[in-house]
Amino acid sequence: MDIQFLVERLEALVVNARKVPMTSSIVLEQAAVLDLIDQLRVAIPEEVKQARRLNQDAERVVSRAKEEAEEIMAAAQEQAAVLLQDQSILREAESRAQDTLDRATGKADETMRGADQYAADVLVRLQSDLEKTLSVIGKSLEVLEERRPAKTEA
Repeated sequence: MDIQFLVERLEALVVNARKVPMTSSIVLEQAAVLDLIDQLRVAIPEEVKQARRLNQDAERVVSRAKEEAEEIMAAAQEQAAVLLQDQSILREAESRAQDTLDRATGKADETMRGADQYAADVLVRLQSDLEKTLSVIGKSLEVLEERRPAKTEA
């Protein structure tokens, strides 16, 4: 049945209904109105029913999408907090590593200065000892020269 026809029948029921005196109210026959409503329900095109179902499905999809978006946002915020904490830990580790490197470099420099000083002291003592030894050797050679018989000129 055509919905337009059923709407026209409903309108005719209302127009032809008995009026309650001194009011704008009318009296309708309940069975006729309910029968017409049933016919209207049956006459609703399938497209309207599908549209209603699609609308409900769309509302469910939008609702689920909002829930998922909230979950994603919460996870992203949690991940951001973890990254910030990791970054803070990384900065602290880098700072400690730099401090350790600075101390090690300072200690290495100090050790090198000490080693250089020690080597210089050893070389100075060695030089002194060698000079004394050369002096003794020189004096010994002089003594040996004096003991040698003088060369005669021929």
